[in-house]
Amino acid sequence: MYGLGQGRSDAAVGEQGDPTAASDRGAVGPVPADQTDDGVVGECPEQNDEGCDGDAGQDTVQDGTDADAHVEAVSDALVATGLDPTLARRLARAQAAAEADGVVLTLTSGKRTAEEQEGLVVAAIKRYGSKREASRWVLPPESSAHVQGLAVDVGPTEGALWLGEHGLDFGLCRTYANEVWHFEALPKGATACAPMAPDSSSGW
Repeated sequence: MYGLGQGRSDAAVGEQGDPTAASDRGAVGPVPADQTDDGVVGECPEQNDEGCDGDAGQDTVQDGTDADAHVEAVSDALVATGLDPTLARRLARAQAAAEADGVVLTLTSGKRTAEEQEGLVVAAIKRYGSKREASRWVLPPESSAHVQGLAVDVGPTEGALWLGEHGLDFGLCRTYANEVWHFEALPKGATACAPMAPDSSSGW
């Protein structure tokens, strides 16, 4: 099992397959902001007239400050790369809060083309010596959340661990136990992340 390195060169082994083959497509660095994380892990982030809304508070710009405008700009830039708008907003807010905590949180891989994903599958099989072992770290294009723009890989290691601890506050969930860097959006209406799968092999 390989860990994350530093900055954009972190090549998450997960769906990125070969750590040397990670794509920086859509990578956006840390967002400086004076936001703080005031969410409560495991609880509904905000109530509305219909009860708990899993997207409320996680996807909206709150104060109209310059920092909020910057977060929105980063989110827009991520969406322009093909990343899902909800996921982009949540990641941008998490980056801002991480920066406020003195933690660098960088996107290392987001939206991928089917061709890029297939290349990672080939590289992973070559690296790990078998399709069975590679399947623990990479999914084929037809089942990859990255290809759908619904997953992000983050780094460096400190940033990934920070997001693992605080991700639910922003509606972000780590999905695989063997990948500290891979996150997807909490489904609308959900109040807690689903249990992590051991690895990605069940997606084949």
